[in-house]
Amino acid sequence: MREKTIDYVLRATWIAVAKMYNEEAGKQGSTMATGFALLNIDPEEGTPSTSLGPKMGMEATSLSRTLKSMQEKGLIERKKNPEDGRSVLITLTEYGREMRAFSKEVVLKFDEAVKESVPEKDIKTFIDVANTIMELINNKKIYKSETSAK
Repeated sequence: MREKTIDYVLRATWIAVAKMYNEEAGKQGSTMATGFALLNIDPEEGTPSTSLGPKMGMEATSLSRTLKSMQEKGLIERKKNPEDGRSVLITLTEYGREMRAFSKEVVLKFDEAVKESVPEKDIKTFIDVANTIMELINNKKIYKSETSAK
């Protein structure tokens, strides 16, 4: 695109970041989605499966697929939640903890590289802009639904 839209810059940047993370995760036989899930599971207490999807912003079907794959690879275990017998607690295995540490290292290395190359005030501005975009979307201030337009 000759004139880059905000959407284009966001999408192209995220695609590049996702590709980079998948390449790094691939070195350990993993994926970005798995790494993201590992980082969102409490390593000590585990995390209820019902809160994991919203925490990660993932649809139930995608999350189910990811968790199934993680369980097959020996990264997680599903246990009855002692505080709510109707729900399942996702806990990390020892291997899951190791892979979580690897994922955390990858994310922190990316963060550090960006912080070394971009002035702190620009990072703050970027985060402010991203938060404003999220707020606009979450509060439906960009595309109003037909029922609220009437």
